[in-house]
Amino acid sequence: MKYQFYSWEDIMHPHLIVMLTHNDCTVENAAAVFEQYKDSKAQFWGFKEKNLPLDKMKHLFAYMKSLGKTTVLEVVDYDEAGGLRGAKLALDCGCDILMGTRYYDSIHGYCQTHGIKYMPFIGQVTKRPSVLTGSIEAIIAEGKAYLSKGVYGLDLLGYRYEGEAEVLIKCLVASLEAPICIAGSIDTYEKLSFLKGVQPWGFTIGSAFFEGKFGGDFGEQINNVCDFMQK
Repeated sequence: MKYQFYSWEDIMHPHLIVMLTHNDCTVENAAAVFEQYKDSKAQFWGFKEKNLPLDKMKHLFAYMKSLGKTTVLEVVDYDEAGGLRGAKLALDCGCDILMGTRYYDSIHGYCQTHGIKYMPFIGQVTKRPSVLTGSIEAIIAEGKAYLSKGVYGLDLLGYRYEGEAEVLIKCLVASLEAPICIAGSIDTYEKLSFLKGVQPWGFTIGSAFFEGKFGGDFGEQINNVCDFMQK
């Protein structure tokens, strides 16, 4: 079973990407969590480049894909060498989408050559867990520049922004006709309600599920979020 990507313009509501991560690192029991909740309503699943061994990452991503899931690797690395390692890791693991890294032509070229959809960070991203700085105007301009080079979409750490987060998110989504993923620190229904109104292509939730922010066990939370976004 292979998931078919549709044009981003055809999306009726933002995609939930379930991240098997906490504090920007993959949880040690990621495989067990996925096995237990693989039949929840989420289509998109992923995790970070740390802290699972490569063989376990490859096995888990292969298993996800065998069940028809769309797979995402998000790389929290900011130099070119680290970003390229992340891109090669995405290829080794057979991932559909590489999110994160700062943009470099070399990473973009590698993803194009190997059929990986690339969604780099935009703005001044630092630290781990990541934080985002920079003016809204500069972040939008940066996004336009990357899209002009042909990247699939953009990874915006909207709620990690050290400014007016929702102003940034709204302005960026309105300004750029492309898949925008709002990643990090989405932990309330109020934030989900805002995203429903703004309609980005997608958003990630990881730590909030492990902390029980959306009511019920891990799978119930996934379904709660999916149901909420589709109302």
